[in-house]
Order: sequence, then structure tokens, then C-alpha cells
Amino acid sequence: MGDDERNCEPLLKRDRMDVVGYQVFHRIHTVFILDKKAADGKNKDKKDQEGRGMLEKIDLTKKMEKAEYKAKMEVLKPQLGKLQRQCRELGIPIMIVMEGFDAAGKGVQIGKLIQSLDPRGFEVFPIKEETREEAMHPFLWRFWLKIPSKGRITVYDGSWYRKVCNDRFEKKTRESELEICYRSICSFEKQLTDDGILLIKFFLDIDQKEQKQRFETLLASKETAWRVTKTELEKNKYYDRYQSMAEEMLRRTDTREAPWTIVEATDRRYATVKIYTVILQMLTQRIEAQTQEKARRAAEEVIRTEKETACQAEEKVWSDTEKLGQSVLAKADLTRCCDRETYEEKCKAYQKKLAKLHGELYRKRIPVVIGFEGWDAAGKGGAIRRLTEKMDPRGYVVSPTAAPNDLEKGYHYLWRFWRKMPKDGHIAIFDRTWYGRVLVERVEGFCSQEEWKRAYKEINDLERDLADAGAVVLKFWMQIDQAEQKKRFLARQEDPEKQWKITEEDWRNREKWTQYEEAVNEMLIRTSTEYAPWIVVEGNDKYYARLKVLKTVIEALEKRISKK
Repeated sequence: MGDDERNCEPLLKRDRMDVVGYQVFHRIHTVFILDKKAADGKNKDKKDQEGRGMLEKIDLTKKMEKAEYKAKMEVLKPQLGKLQRQCRELGIPIMIVMEGFDAAGKGVQIGKLIQSLDPRGFEVFPIKEETREEAMHPFLWRFWLKIPSKGRITVYDGSWYRKVCNDRFEKKTRESELEICYRSICSFEKQLTDDGILLIKFFLDIDQKEQKQRFETLLASKETAWRVTKTELEKNKYYDRYQSMAEEMLRRTDTREAPWTIVEATDRRYATVKIYTVILQMLTQRIEAQTQEKARRAAEEVIRTEKETACQAEEKVWSDTEKLGQSVLAKADLTRCCDRETYEEKCKAYQKKLAKLHGELYRKRIPVVIGFEGWDAAGKGGAIRRLTEKMDPRGYVVSPTAAPNDLEKGYHYLWRFWRKMPKDGHIAIFDRTWYGRVLVERVEGFCSQEEWKRAYKEINDLERDLADAGAVVLKFWMQIDQAEQKKRFLARQEDPEKQWKITEEDWRNREKWTQYEEAVNEMLIRTSTEYAPWIVVEGNDKYYARLKVLKTVIEALEKRISKK
């Protein structure tokens, strides 16, 4: 018995399936595991030879008789329902992607799949051409909004792969964009799977002749003819061209975290059984892994310690975090200041200039993302008020970020920020940001060491996606010293109008200054990039700090507008 089969066996026995039923499922499972292994072998061969591609090696003549299909589905359907309930109890989020040739039966297979699921626990998203609103955001934005929360299932009829296949065929995606698209897709899927989402991807395969026959059948009836578009007929006419694009898509995105399963879809009964079987296999494996989590954690801790030892060389590349880190914040000259008269004069001029640039941004459809981080009482709110004072309120949104609520905790930590990203021509300003992952959550222990270390790349990828979509991305760290912070805390306590600004949590955070300083320094080192730089703002003098923020934003916007 192979490893894949052993992973399924304990769960099936726990569910007390009758002997006959288990044997039927075991035979089904074995057949399709062998099919998958064969397909995986062929996928590997594709990298080593220039002959036939992955899809061309698939045997599309496979069929299943009605009686056999019925017998197998009687076993598979109730088992899927049981596994859905277990996944819900364990908080396992699941994403099922249905891709494939037009008329391959994606809609039919989704319909058969959801018959076995509790409708309260899943949602189906048909992915069509981008709406005008969606086109004004990074292309992955609409998919971040559609990821599942813990314990739920989302099924996609089409997906983010439309960008590198359908849209590419229709020349809506330029060849020069492909590398960026593939990088973003692979990063997106890895972020999701690293966070615990089970991603199951199917590609339904039919040949050119079968596709043409299905189109003709649909066109023969007035009730179904509308389902066949000119573009779909064009893809059938140039089938080889579209197939080549699909081949590249499969090859470049078939990863360990999110592998592809190619489904022989000529015979719909065969396709249905294969889809069910693969889903059951992957759910079973994930459930088994989840139920053994406690035991694994101990083992993972040992492994993590070994990895940290092995990664000491890498840590040296960054140099000692404390040494490098100290040099970052230590460079901030907190003696810098500005007199009130100069401040008022320059602030008025900067705000007038900024209002004009805001209009230019809208006309040229340039999105802007500005993030503010800093010590408590460092002046984030004051800087944001001066930044937005003369802007058109219809063109910007300020989002204050607090601790995630119960709803937000059910999703990937970046989900709530993707929801607030601006469309073209608009500005999104964040009062605290996604950097909470490597600051508050790190210091306070709200996430694991593995999670916050992984977050550096995830955040860089997020900001890279924004920049690739044409956004200006700026991040300000408002820097003050401990003495100035204490002074401002006490002033707030004594002023009845400002007492609401100071909390016990602020004082507790102050006690962890050294820990936070270390985290800030590492954050600045690892996440300041050419496309999303960090600007450390010397904030002991509020006038100087506000002017620096205004001037920096103006210069960045002018530079970007000049390139448009």
C-alpha cells in the first residue's frame, strides 16, 4: 500500500464505512492515484523533452459506464459530506479551482460537486472578464476578496489564471506582462497555502474535435446558442495556440504547494469520479495532518531550532540584526526642528501643491498607497491631517488599523488590507498597516516565529504587486525618543480634550521599547525597497515632521506623474 493510500485508510475506518463500501472507495482511490502519479511523471518528462506537451500526453478516450459510475458515486458523495463537516470543525479553509478548455464541463462538474456539500459552508464564484471597477485595481485584488474564511469552501469557475491564458489569447494581457503575472500568481498561492488554505486545482481537458462537437450541439438550440461566444469559436479554430498557452500555464504553476490535476473530461462520468476522488484524497490528507498537529508542533520546534542554527550564515548576511538595526534608527537626527512661522508658510504652500497633484493623479489614473507606522504619540495622526487637509475628500480614504476583529481573524492577515487598496486615481492612507505582523504580533506573541519571519517576503510581494499595477507606495516611520514620548503621554493625561488618546496599553507598550526597537529595525532593513521605500521621519519636532511628510509625498508624486 502506498503512502497516499495509507493516509486515507485511518479516516475511512474511523467513519465506520461498511467493508464493501470501503473496498469500493479503496479501488477508486487506487485507480486515480495511479492516474495522478502517471500524470505527474508525464509532467516531469515535459521539462526534459521538447516533444509532446502535458496535455497532449493525456488519454482522452477514458470512459466509465453508467452502472459503474452510479456504484462509485454512492460511496464518494456521502464521504465528501463527512469530510466537509470535519474540515469545518477543524477550521480548514478550502479553495477549489476549475480551469480548462471552453465546453469542457466546468459548470457541470461544479454542479455535481456541490450536490454533496452543505450549502451553508461553501460559495461558488464564476470568474468572468474584469469589471470596470476590478480593472482599476491590481489584478489579484478581486481574488483576495474572494478567499475563504476558516472552515469554508470556495469554488472557482475560472480563476486568476484567466490573466495568463484567456486574456493572453485575446491579447488583453501583453506578452511583456506575463513574467509579472506568473510571479504574482505563484506568490499569491504560496501565501495562501502557507497560511493553511488547502488549494485544489483542476484543469479539464478535451481535444479540438470534442470541443467543436459540443459547440455545435449548443448552437443547434436557441436556448443554448447564447452560451457560445465568438471568442470561444476562435479558440477552437486556433486550438493549438490556446493549448500551448495552457501548457505553459500548467508547467509554470504546478507547485508542491498547489499542484495541478489534469482531468480527462471527454466522458463526464469519468471526470466526475476523478474530481471527487482527488478532492477526497486531499481533504483526507489535510484532516489527518491537522488532527496530529499537537504531536507535529513538538517535532517542528526541534526542526525550527536546527534551521535557525543552519541559517546563522543567512543572518550574518543581514549582519547582526541589532547592529544593523541600531544603525537605521540611530541615523535619525531628532534635533531637527522648524519654527512656527516657517512651518505655517511652507505647510500652506505644500498643501496647495498637493491639492493640484491630487487632481493630476485622478486624471492620469495613478493609485497611491501611503502607510504610517511609528511609536505611540509620534505624530501619525497630525501628519495625516495635514496631508489630507486640502485634498478632495472624494479621492482618498484614511483607514485606521486596530487589532483584527473576529471576522478578520478568520482570514489570511493580508485580506483586510487588500480590501482597502485604492483603485486607479485614488489614494489609500493607512494609520498603521500590515506591518503589525512583524511588529505588534511579533513582540506580543500573537503569531509564531515562523509566521512573522515569513511575513517579510509576503509583505514585499504585496507591495510589489501594488507597484507593478502602477501604484505609488510610500511608508513613513515616525521616530521619536523615549523622553519625548513620555512628555507627550503626560501631556495627554493632563488635557481633558486629549485623555482619550492615551491608554494603559500605550504605557505597557512603552515598557517593551527595546523589543519593539529591535523589531522596527529589522523591519526597516528587510522591507525597504526601491518600489516601496521606508522614510524615517524625525518626529521630536512636530512641525519638522509634518513638513518632511508633505515634501516627501509631493516629490514622489511629481516623479511618478512625470513618467506617465
